Amino acid sequence: MTRYLTITLEKRGVTARARLLDDAAPRTAEAVWQALPQSGQVFHGKFARNEIYALVPAFADEEPGPENQTVTPLPGDLCYFTFEGVLDNPAYGYEASAGTTENRLLIDLAVFYGRNNLLVNGDVGWVPGNVFATIEEGLEELAAACQDVWMGGARGETLSFARAEGA
Repeated sequence: MTRYLTITLEKRGVTARARLLDDAAPRTAEAVWQALPQSGQVFHGKFARNEIYALVPAFADEEPGPENQTVTPLPGDLCYFTFEGVLDNPAYGYEASAGTTENRLLIDLAVFYGRNNLLVNGDVGWVPGNVFATIEEGLEELAAACQDVWMGGARGETLSFARAEGA
């Protein structure tokens, strides 16, 4: 049975629908599915280019590990990243609301909305992400809202992930 989730920018009132990639990323898709709903302050990618994401506390009983990884996500890809401690560098500009604490495991749930993304960070090098879902409905509207996050600001905006109705 195909499973779907929604991705919503709450303040902007925009929602897209994504299909979980159960065949390509079964461990990651299952970990995310079991943890839904998830939400947090939205951030716009600084290095990757056309990306929005939320940082949430680790939620999987066991981390899924690398699967279906990429460093060049496509428009509509949803990626899962695990970070420990690296985001505490003040140069990244996260406030306390980002939930960062030294040596605390954080999950980055990311949505890529445009082309030409490259997952490399000057401090740590390549940062491959697990592609666990792909947007099948609403990408164009979400991309326009993501551009507004980039140009209009992320402050006060929440990025939410939830099971799609009927899923």
